[in-house]
Amino acid sequence: MIDPLPSDIFRKGQVLNNTYEIEGVLGRGGTGEVYRARNQISDRVVAIKALSAQFSGNADYVELMKREEEMRNILNDAVVRYTECSRTDQGHVFLVMDYVAGPSLNDLMMRERLDAHDLLIVAHRVAEGLVATHARGIVHRDLSPDNIILRDGAPDKATIIDFGIAKDTSAGARTIVGNQFAGKYEYAAPEQLDGRAEPRSDLYALGASLLAAWKGEVPYLGATPGEIVRRKTHPLDTEGVPEPLKGLIDALAAPDPADRPADAEAARARIEAHLKPKTQAPGPGARGTDTRPRRRGLWLALPALAVVLAAAWFGGLVAPFLPQPLPEAVPYRLTAEFAPGAPGRLAGNAPDDAAVALLQGAYRGATGADPAATELTLATGMPVEDWPAQVAALIDALSRLERWEVALAGGAGRVGGLAPDGAARDAVKAALDGWSADSGIRLATALAAGPERLEAETVQGMLDSLASCGPLRQQTPPGGIYGLGETILVTGDIAQAADRATIANAIAPVIGDRQVQVEARLLNPDLCAIRSVLPATGAGTLSVWLGNGETGQANVTGIYRVGENPVAEVLVPESIAEGSLWVMIVDNTGKVFHVLPQINHTEHALAELGRIEAGLRRVRVLHSIEDFRDDPKKLAFRITDGDFGKSEIMAILSKDPLFDMRRPRDESVASVAEALAETLDGREDQILGVASRIIDARQ
Repeated sequence: MIDPLPSDIFRKGQVLNNTYEIEGVLGRGGTGEVYRARNQISDRVVAIKALSAQFSGNADYVELMKREEEMRNILNDAVVRYTECSRTDQGHVFLVMDYVAGPSLNDLMMRERLDAHDLLIVAHRVAEGLVATHARGIVHRDLSPDNIILRDGAPDKATIIDFGIAKDTSAGARTIVGNQFAGKYEYAAPEQLDGRAEPRSDLYALGASLLAAWKGEVPYLGATPGEIVRRKTHPLDTEGVPEPLKGLIDALAAPDPADRPADAEAARARIEAHLKPKTQAPGPGARGTDTRPRRRGLWLALPALAVVLAAAWFGGLVAPFLPQPLPEAVPYRLTAEFAPGAPGRLAGNAPDDAAVALLQGAYRGATGADPAATELTLATGMPVEDWPAQVAALIDALSRLERWEVALAGGAGRVGGLAPDGAARDAVKAALDGWSADSGIRLATALAAGPERLEAETVQGMLDSLASCGPLRQQTPPGGIYGLGETILVTGDIAQAADRATIANAIAPVIGDRQVQVEARLLNPDLCAIRSVLPATGAGTLSVWLGNGETGQANVTGIYRVGENPVAEVLVPESIAEGSLWVMIVDNTGKVFHVLPQINHTEHALAELGRIEAGLRRVRVLHSIEDFRDDPKKLAFRITDGDFGKSEIMAILSKDPLFDMRRPRDESVASVAEALAETLDGREDQILGVASRIIDARQ
């Protein structure tokens, strides 16, 4: 299991659907995470594959999970067993399947050279699983060393997992992810690049996986789509692979599907023939036909035996005084890892003691500490002449990462890690690309940009400085912490359309591998001029209700059409009885109308205003046309052809009157903005609440 992160979907100890207790995280991917859990009823250990929140609401991904769960009908020991597809109360969709304890074929091949006979056993087992899945019309489409688990490390217990993009080939079946390519390029059959997948595509992937496991490295297909397609048209390079493994790989991974075994059963039978022990018929000289005197054979054998014994004796005496040759490592390997607070590791091969010291020094220089475990074995077989110096330079290039891991095998390798920010990530990536070009060692990189934990408070501080039309807000994550890969949703109002890009670009350097989604509303300059001087304190104490004068129904959108009569009320909790209320309307003509107090309604003391209903004081500030007819002093209007645009009702509740004198019925935006800035200067603690609503008049 791996370390938990604040962004994880589930937490250790959490119980799903009153049944599955989470024990830890097994892995993370682009759409979700995999957990180890225990069924509290049966005590059975299971694996749970959960979709992230943004994908749990996506019908295509949910359908994909449902289709994967249909694999429960396949009962074969070489195929992971699915048992349930469910959804939590929070809306996360998850799959329950058998927990397969053991390393993946990929894990093993990156640690050690695998025996050809063991790989034949793995191939036979996987072929058995493919026979079962293909019989149900299911093509895996993503078979690779990552998706082959050796239960308890045993080749004869290999198990196929992760049918997340499996395709149902039965008549009329629908492929959820479409007919486009799905799978890993390194192991995908050539026809998959054209969007076609058939049972023999899985056979190609099995052959490519066996070759990768034998060589101990991920196949290299090039750096461009065109180069990948060209390489896929040629047979795999199996030079140096011993028979019968070589012939099997050549057959399974033939570029043309017609040249591969007819089906998984034919492949299984071929592999089984290779695994059966071969017997030889008796030849000339076998017992019953040998007429040579046995005594003569004995005397002939004695001199030879004496020579062998003498050589062994002499060799035993002399051997301790002769230098022993170093073993050859094929492929030459090195693994190293570093994470704060965790024991570091440095393992693999080195040509001599000086190289061991060089690599240890490089690790110390990059991390500031010695590795807790150093397991460097002296061996020959370096893939490049200056291997120790090149590896030391590689480790040095990782010093800007907060945590990292390296795995080199022969002429290829991979580096993963976390940089403190995007700039550091890009700098390290450029250094690694340069290192790969200089050393001739192909390097795959997977670098994330931190910070690993981003506080919402940090983001809000930046948003406050970027506000151009009132406060910008964010959808605060649980615990106030954004995990890697999460989306920062920014809402509020902006003065110009370009402000959206300005906001996203300004916070991008500090958020690392997270997305910014700015869903701010564009308002006219007049509204923004007033908003820019309104205080942010006290927000949420009061609110503005909008409705329709003819029907009395609430208008939750604030959109009004020609002929409609907007009405508005300021809502204040009944518990607040003191204070002075001031309300204005900023219209789309550049004017501000003072609604309360005004010449016809001079009262502004909250206790004297409105009516109490259901724990709220409701102060009507815009009235229906019918109320206006009964009392012409009340303010009312109807949307006409010339009213299109956005206006805003703004309300401020303060401890003392906002102004010493009553404002005119209407005045310019500039005049009100100046007066507000002056009266609020140094009196921010006087403000009890601020609220506003947009009236959007449309045709």
